[in-house]
Amino acid sequence: MTAERLVVIGGDAAGMSAASQARRLKGPDEMDIVAFERGHFTSYSACGIPYWVGGDVEQRDDLIARTPEEHRARAIDLRMRTEVTEIDVAGQRVRALDPETAETYWTGFDKLVIATGARPVRPALPGMDAAGVHGVQTLDDGQALLDSLNRAPGRRAVVVGAGYIGVEMAEALLKHGFEVTVLNRGEQPMATLDPDMGRLVHDAMDGLGITTVNRAQVRKVITGADGRVTAVATDEESYPADVVVLGIGVEPETTLARAAGLPLGPHGGLLTDLSMRVVGHDNIWAGGDCVEVLDLVAGRTRHIALGTHANKHGQIIGANAGGGYGTFPGVVGTAVSKVCNLEIARTGLREKDARAVGLRFVTATIESTGRAGYYPGTQPMTVKMLAEYRTGRLLGVQIVGRDGAAKRVDIAAVALTAGMTVEQMTALDLGYAPPFSPVWDPVLVAARKAVQAVRAAGV
Repeated sequence: MTAERLVVIGGDAAGMSAASQARRLKGPDEMDIVAFERGHFTSYSACGIPYWVGGDVEQRDDLIARTPEEHRARAIDLRMRTEVTEIDVAGQRVRALDPETAETYWTGFDKLVIATGARPVRPALPGMDAAGVHGVQTLDDGQALLDSLNRAPGRRAVVVGAGYIGVEMAEALLKHGFEVTVLNRGEQPMATLDPDMGRLVHDAMDGLGITTVNRAQVRKVITGADGRVTAVATDEESYPADVVVLGIGVEPETTLARAAGLPLGPHGGLLTDLSMRVVGHDNIWAGGDCVEVLDLVAGRTRHIALGTHANKHGQIIGANAGGGYGTFPGVVGTAVSKVCNLEIARTGLREKDARAVGLRFVTATIESTGRAGYYPGTQPMTVKMLAEYRTGRLLGVQIVGRDGAAKRVDIAAVALTAGMTVEQMTALDLGYAPPFSPVWDPVLVAARKAVQAVRAAGV
């Protein structure tokens, strides 16, 4: 009997998790697995790159979970530095570019996994391709940035964008001794938060010596005679720069999928069903940063580029492709980050998200502490909660603080997934001892205040 062939496009979290899980279920005599990766590395943590650049992680290889050799030892035909240039859906084959000969060749498949990831948003502005301007998406990008920091003629850095990557990279540059300016086109940094919570992040960044310029629309990168960046210009001003880091965000890398006529959603990501099959195609799966997923709170698809989801997608895809069964029901939009010792977390909907899907809501914001007020070392924490008007259903939570603030968002993530009301949350049996929490955990204090807001709004 001829073994069926599984072809995987993309050798990072989703792709290699899928390949590995399929291999666990089917041996080499049952399934031939071929994986293509256009970069130098596989199965690494892109989320860890800012911490490697900043020196918290000592070695690049610490971010690599599994090497190509380890994958090959599991009977996966992993072809590195090989780019897939075309998907022939009807012919069940993919075209790949051989890095050695620069020639292309076709590989047939019975089953296909698309895990092409995301690409950094790089505006089509003058000078964006100049020396000293860096996106940070891959390990190669991280190494190029480190090399650039060592070669920089001065110690001035500009970060374009103030989302997760922008804020994390601002901290990393600060640790390298750079004078850091963050140019943010939004009202406040961290657009994943409401502006009132983003203001707390702004204040903390100012306190660290990071200059944050809001409502700044970048127009061009100015270069010197040698072609290297010297400044970044906005509508109002020019900011000197010896190095520029782009932290504007990412978008799904679905160029191949689009050319192949596969279905894409409103955010440009591939659309899949609960089993991660591409809609309308029984033998094609997709996962990771190239797909859109269902937002369980809003009831719409959204694009979220996180390694947690990518690894789950890969496990589910591998199970289904290997003859097992698994589903991915959706997400609630949980994310955490930090800038120095300030922790930032969110889950569920922001105010503008709730308005966009036609939900009426109330809000409650409280200030508390991470431990009992009398316990040494306790730090302040701000919690904002959104609840649906009248029903009191939890819609979202945002937390900014120190001393273990961020991971408290997991309480809200579970409550959102379970469809709990804020009143139900007030009865949650959470762990308590003075070193870990006040008698009333900050999330529960916010829930109690949200209950009051719901009741007042319904009068």
